[in-house]
Amino acid sequence: MATPEKQILVCQSFRTKGDPKGICHKQTDGFLQYIEEEILDRGLDMQVVATGCLKQCESGPIMVVQPENWWFKSVDSEEAIDTILDGIEEGEPAQEYLINS
Repeated sequence: MATPEKQILVCQSFRTKGDPKGICHKQTDGFLQYIEEEILDRGLDMQVVATGCLKQCESGPIMVVQPENWWFKSVDSEEAIDTILDGIEEGEPAQEYLINS
């Protein structure tokens, strides 16, 4: 199996020692499946990975595109996901969701 060209990391707020789950997990129910379906529909060579807490709770839900290291905030709707995936296809991050570092 070939390795994917890109990875999408989606915060699912998993934390150690039983700490309460944060905003990302609560607001992204069903998003992993939607992202997977969109990636397939668009023919993108990407893998979706659910992560532990990405420590950006004040900006969540968080999604990261690697290897570009684009961090996106407030990814809380299918519209946001579509806009971010459109940007990936165009080679430019979706500015309205990008976390400026």
